[in-house]
Amino acid sequence: MSLLRRWIEVVVEPRRILGLRHLPRYFLEWRRLRAEGVRARFTDLWPQLGDRTLATPFDPHYFFQGAWLARRIAEAMPRQHVDIGSDLRTVGAVSAFVPTTFLDYRPAAISMSNLDARFGDLHRLPYDDRSLESVSCLHVIEHVGLGRYGDPIDAQGSERACRELARVVRPGGRLYVSAPIGRPRVEFNAHRVFEPNAVVAMFAPLSLRSFAWVGDDGTMRENASPADAASASYACGLFEFSAPASAG
Repeated sequence: MSLLRRWIEVVVEPRRILGLRHLPRYFLEWRRLRAEGVRARFTDLWPQLGDRTLATPFDPHYFFQGAWLARRIAEAMPRQHVDIGSDLRTVGAVSAFVPTTFLDYRPAAISMSNLDARFGDLHRLPYDDRSLESVSCLHVIEHVGLGRYGDPIDAQGSERACRELARVVRPGGRLYVSAPIGRPRVEFNAHRVFEPNAVVAMFAPLSLRSFAWVGDDGTMRENASPADAASASYACGLFEFSAPASAG
């Protein structure tokens, strides 16, 4: 990365703006390091000014949903797992113990053992009806149809995506989904926010096997009910669905 781009990041990136007060100390510490004999040239500087925190920061939605999915899949231990559009760091971790196919509208250029990454359209998944044992789709359905990722505008994009996900889960199989929940709204073109029970309804005829959620305060609640999150503003719902074993 060029020196100019590094310094533009310091000025423009919000987290680093908050750290600009550390700039005098940054240069003082740089001079101190050089005085101790370390060759640290000005043209190689890359200021990281927003990391002096008392606790390690993290995104509660993405941390907890990744941990939740990994635990669920480790418990079920399917022979094969298919993920559609979830965070790649989570998918990479899951592929360490379960062979995983990763589909995304913007395919990831990844070559890695146990992980097959390819193009996939959530409205037209390349699988037969009731054919998959284990499927996940985390923080994805809320984006479908808003055009953010190059997909066409579709007012019913989320509903269609949910029907397609439900279609491919085989009898006895599992589907793991996360989405923003709280006051229903469209925050164009970032995402939709769903009423918790509306998410359950969109995945009929699958049944809800378990529910957990990350509240507005960043705390995860396990063994919960969708009704528990009804008063949330912008929470993350973690839904585990199953297809009836008797589905014919």
